[in-house]
Amino acid sequence: MSRIGKKPVVIPSGVTAKIDGQTIAVKGAKGELKFTAPEEVAITIDGGAVHVAPHGEDKRARAMWGTARAQVQNLIGGVTKGFEKKLEINGVGYKAALAGKNLQLSLGYSHDIIFPIPAGVTITTSKPTEITIAGIDKRQVGQIAAEIRAFRGPEPYKGKGVKYVGEFVFRKEGKKK
Repeated sequence: MSRIGKKPVVIPSGVTAKIDGQTIAVKGAKGELKFTAPEEVAITIDGGAVHVAPHGEDKRARAMWGTARAQVQNLIGGVTKGFEKKLEINGVGYKAALAGKNLQLSLGYSHDIIFPIPAGVTITTSKPTEITIAGIDKRQVGQIAAEIRAFRGPEPYKGKGVKYVGEFVFRKEGKKK
């Protein structure tokens, strides 16, 4: 039984939501997002809130119930406030810089990594060791942060590499003499 799916998603003022079949379109101050719900759930707008209900009692319908409700909440949160991920770079000579519509990363390889910034996302570097990824689509922001982190994830001995701000990196002790 979904506890999350039971809660309605309140539509704040300044946001409009429209349903067309299984697709919900949400428009707000920051932009417009769409989500197509799976066939196992029904989405309705009633009294300034979005309600999600399962069509049946099978396992997949109950799983999609909470998932669809969370997706709708992410749509509404994205068009009102937006989402942001912060990365930090540790290591001697490791740095990031913006070069036009690309992010240039120096991560200890023989070459710099050029990462093209996709549409709908803004990447800023306040310091050469900090990267901020912002946008209205939570999935896209998280995916881009994960791709940048994957170029050189933090290693367990000195902690060098790219990590999320606040991420705990389990440290190992080096070999002893």
